[in-house]
This record gives sequence, structure tokens and C-alpha cells, in this order.
Amino acid sequence: MLRTFVVGLLLLASASAPALAAQEGGAGGGSPLETARKAEKGSLKSPYADYASVAEDGRKVYLAAGCNGCHGMGGGGMGPPLTNQVWVYGKDDDTLFRLTALGSDELQKQGYSRKGSENVVGPMPPFGQIVKSDDDMWKIIAWIRSVNPDSASDSSASAQ
Repeated sequence: MLRTFVVGLLLLASASAPALAAQEGGAGGGSPLETARKAEKGSLKSPYADYASVAEDGRKVYLAAGCNGCHGMGGGGMGPPLTNQVWVYGKDDDTLFRLTALGSDELQKQGYSRKGSENVVGPMPPFGQIVKSDDDMWKIIAWIRSVNPDSASDSSASAQ
């Protein structure tokens, strides 16, 4: 009897683990990739109005995810500089979250189009499963805004 009870508790705990993981993923549950795929176009908004307050955390996540491999510490490299005034797809919260999570090819499939051009023409790869939570994704975006404060102007404007 006790054994049946313990087995039942273990089964219940393992069944609820995915639900807990989804709650930890942030808005939309799960990974940033899931959020970017499921959220209505233009609906994603950073929870960090004061991006400077989490910028250092964002820098750590940026480095851990390997973003600096292409973008350096914001000045570019193989990928475009984050300190640039050119934002190929736009600089609003929704677009930056989706671009980072989905990559540029999937972003275009969602109906987003290029608004500018850049010397770097390679596609942005998807990082929506590398960055583990929506919160971490927003912290990366906060760090980007800290190295390029101009990117924060009209950052909440809806994607077109």
C-alpha cells in the first residue's frame, strides 16, 4: 500500500514537472522560441522599463549564450554592431525579442521585413533555445539598450 502511494506521488511529481518548467520560462511558458512563435505580432514588451537596472545581468547572459562570437561586445565582428544606428528589422521590443529567438529567416516567415541594410549580410541564427528563459532574453535586450541607448527610443513601438 505504501509502495503504491509513493509510486503515485512520484508519477504526480513527474507529470507536473513540465508545467513548472513552462511557468519558469516566462510569458507564454517554455522557451523564448516558443514565446516568439506563439505571441501575437507586436505584443511582446520588455518588463524592464529601467533597462539599466538589469543590464549587467543581461551582459552575463549575452556572454554565456555566445552572442559576442558574432557581435563582439557590441561593436560587431562577423555580425552587425549593436552600437550601430542601423536596425535592419527595427528596434522595438517585439522585433528584437523575435529576431533573437527565431533568427532572421523565421522572423521573415512571421511577416517581418527588412527596414534597413547593413554591411553584414549573413542571417541571424535562432537563439530561442540557447537562451533558456524569456526573462534572460529581456535581460540581453536590456544590455543591448545599455550599450546603444538610442535603441531604446520608441523601443515599445509596435512592429509593423
